[in-house]
Amino acid sequence: MLREGGAIAVRFAKARPGSFSLAVLGAALFVSAIVASAVVIGRVTDELIIPVLDEGADYADLLWPALWAVILVAIWKAAAIVLRRTAAGYLQFRVQADARHDLIEHLLKLELAWYQRQSTGTLLAVSDTDVRQGTFILAPLPFGIGSSLLLIGTVTLIVLIDGWLSLIAFICLAGIVAVNMQGAWKMFSAFRDVQVLRGEVSSIAHESLDGALTIKALGRIDYETERFQTASEKLRDKLIHVLQMMATYRVGVEGLLSAITVIMLVAGAIRINSGDVTTGNIITITYLLSLLFIPIRIIGFVLWSIASSRAGWERVQDVYDVRDLVPYGDLLPQAEESGAHVTGKTVSFSYEGGETVITDVNLAIRPERVVAVVGPTGSGKSTLTALLARLWDPSSGSITIDGRDLRSFARSALPGEVAYVAQEAFLFDDTVRGNIAFGVLADDQDVVAAAQLAGAHEFILELPEGYDSVLGERGTSLSGGQRQRIALARALVRKPRLLILDDATSAVDPSVEARILERLRDSELPSTVIIVAYRTSSITLADEVVFVDEGQIVAHGSHSDLTQDVPGYARIVEAYADDAESRSES
Repeated sequence: MLREGGAIAVRFAKARPGSFSLAVLGAALFVSAIVASAVVIGRVTDELIIPVLDEGADYADLLWPALWAVILVAIWKAAAIVLRRTAAGYLQFRVQADARHDLIEHLLKLELAWYQRQSTGTLLAVSDTDVRQGTFILAPLPFGIGSSLLLIGTVTLIVLIDGWLSLIAFICLAGIVAVNMQGAWKMFSAFRDVQVLRGEVSSIAHESLDGALTIKALGRIDYETERFQTASEKLRDKLIHVLQMMATYRVGVEGLLSAITVIMLVAGAIRINSGDVTTGNIITITYLLSLLFIPIRIIGFVLWSIASSRAGWERVQDVYDVRDLVPYGDLLPQAEESGAHVTGKTVSFSYEGGETVITDVNLAIRPERVVAVVGPTGSGKSTLTALLARLWDPSSGSITIDGRDLRSFARSALPGEVAYVAQEAFLFDDTVRGNIAFGVLADDQDVVAAAQLAGAHEFILELPEGYDSVLGERGTSLSGGQRQRIALARALVRKPRLLILDDATSAVDPSVEARILERLRDSELPSTVIIVAYRTSSITLADEVVFVDEGQIVAHGSHSDLTQDVPGYARIVEAYADDAESRSES
């Protein structure tokens, strides 16, 4: 435990060597000030206090040097405390920020398949409480290092004063360190359980808040409250157990420290009577030991912090160790203002642990065409479009844009040519303008043009602050159709060479959807458009139709040709039309 905990501390220290060195320097100065104060007190006792009390010596010439020595040591100690605490605090919070930044950066490099196996609440707990707990060792570590130096200095000074007293002090102090080590080992497993329970509480809280609408609609408020309460009480009980264990060991250490003082006074009195040491020597030793009480506690605190930090950092390290990284190449976006030529060769795909969803798909889409992807539910339409946007990689085969494999693009380069809009539009807690221009340098003219093309400009102007209106988390202040149109505008402002709409206008009125698609088709936007379509009005506006069924492309051609030549396609389009008619009648 100490080895791995020490490795964690070394890692953090190497990340910020400057602030760590300043914190340790402050601790070392503080320790040296303590040792110096003990020496000064001993000298003042032998050369001023004892002569005045025993012999009535004149103290006029000795008083001011003694006072100045005490004042200088006090200033020395105060400056060291300020340096140590400031540097240690900066070190801890700076490393926390660095760790969270690196963790999020690593998470965003992972494949979506890994996210499907994780709980969002657990990931939130790892990035918050586990990182904070994992870096907690940095708060007492510099002082702990200084306290170790103080132990060494104390034992060394006592050795120089008297060998027997130094042996007694060494044995007693080693016993206290051993007790602290035993306590840290026992507390490690308890802290690990605490971190797991914190993750469970965070997961339940996230589910309950994220699914508040469903919980209320189904009348499961009491059930969710009880579920959260049960998890919270488990965490409470475990934390109480940890605190009880910590309090028990602290009481034991406090008792041992008091016992050491008594033992050293008795042993010192014996040594004074034998003439081996002076009263000043005993004052120095007992003063040092009294000053050691806080450092000894700090050493114990460091050991306990190693246990808790390791328990928290293990969960962070588990995420760092995930190697399900999305591979990238070095290709950059092309500057061409023309639609993309999309091809797929023998593309197959299956979700992890599931059956094959796409099987040996071959696809060729010419530039600047509007292509509707049509098929029954579960046929693989959304999966195919996700593959075209490289949200997933094919299990076999390849997908290319203008002959360039999607996997050859550099990180964040592909969105420079491809824009993907999902059915569930996600909006940020930002202004309308901030949501549309998210991730790109777009002026107001570009933002308005994209909103007009997406059919969103009119309702945006009706918002209280227009384009400066804050939408709130997930854009809950808007209707589903309004959210979808802003998400579409966010894609259009990028002027993509390939625009993929996965049923991205399903919440929009059919007439509005038709106008949006007409604008896209007739606009000067240099895009190839692929849209998962359900409405006949949308399908008929497309230049071509790709008919997907059971994970394969059954037919590819115009709407009229497929209606005439492919019975399965004709049936599904007729079913769409009947469904739309029944909805309008209801």
